[in-house]
Amino acid sequence: MLTAEIPTRAQLVRRAADLVPLLRKNAAQAEEDGRLQDETIEALAEAGIFKLRVPKRYGGYEADTRTLVEVAAELGRGDGAAAWTASVYWIPTFMACLFPDSVQDEVFATPDVRICGTLSPSALAAPADGGITVSGKWGFVSGARHAHWQEIIAVLPTPDGQHLPVMALVPMEQLQIVDDWDTSGLRGTGSVSTVAQDVFIPHERVIPLPAILMGQYASELNAASAIYRAPLLPVASASSVGTVLGLARAARDTFFDRLPGRTLTYTAYETQAEAPLTHHQVAEAVLTTDQAEFHAYRLADLVDSKGESGAEWTLEERARARADMGAVVRLAKKAVDIFASASGGSSIYRDVPIQRITRDIQAVSLHALMNPNTNTELYGRVLCGLEPNTLYI
Repeated sequence: MLTAEIPTRAQLVRRAADLVPLLRKNAAQAEEDGRLQDETIEALAEAGIFKLRVPKRYGGYEADTRTLVEVAAELGRGDGAAAWTASVYWIPTFMACLFPDSVQDEVFATPDVRICGTLSPSALAAPADGGITVSGKWGFVSGARHAHWQEIIAVLPTPDGQHLPVMALVPMEQLQIVDDWDTSGLRGTGSVSTVAQDVFIPHERVIPLPAILMGQYASELNAASAIYRAPLLPVASASSVGTVLGLARAARDTFFDRLPGRTLTYTAYETQAEAPLTHHQVAEAVLTTDQAEFHAYRLADLVDSKGESGAEWTLEERARARADMGAVVRLAKKAVDIFASASGGSSIYRDVPIQRITRDIQAVSLHALMNPNTNTELYGRVLCGLEPNTLYI
């Protein structure tokens, strides 16, 4: 057992804000390299970013989801890829806390442990003596190169001829990394593919995925914690939206940094700042970002309040969690697009940050779990009294 001083939300947000200059300095090179620099990972670790979802007994902070949103939003002002990677680590870290306590003892024995993962069941499992063996490939594994463990999903045949998706934890040294990350957006996340070839996983590190999605967790020591008794999908949703807010704020920062002295070529205005068109654009973009913040904070506060009370989640609340996430993405992307369109012809040069910000938020908006249209449809379906057509709720 470890005893450590737990920083407040304000302190954690300040630590994240202090990293913004470093993240901005490294962002272009991370995009070029297709991975975060070791310096960035070390700085995030030093700031305690990887401890936010680690149980207190292992020296972690057990931070609530509102803290995750605010911290990621600050990181996202510096670099969307760094913020995304941190938030993606938080989700599998939360998932590791659902495993038996003996498994957590093994995983969290590594200081500042980093766990990457996926919810895609793109591998096959087979029964083995004392566990299962897994073979397959997972794509879009953000932060894999700097991770110690990966949370995986595989499909296990059952005696009745059906198939059961299972969640498991695997040390990264047992997996192969395929360097196939060549994308237009979020390049710095290094979201490569990973491959397992007949990897043995002991039973204690395997849990049926439907049990997890229904909130049937295996940890005894975490059972009473408000942080670890929330459903997985609302937690994942709330863990992700801070990065999107940060990208909208980054777009605002870079636009106003470049505004002083900028002209509107082929107009009578001496500066862009005096043009009524600019006034409308910046007001709409900022107000749209405010709307995104509303949905992000409503989502986080719902997850935290339900965790504190221990009340059952309704189907509508689960669907609304995903809808709020989609709304954040839709609104933040709209704000970024407005700032980008108002940035003028000189902004097409790659060394102008708005270019990277635009590419990153486009990539986020296409993510299967964050896509605004998919999430809005799911919410509307539930509001109309229909059953959800997905397990991921």
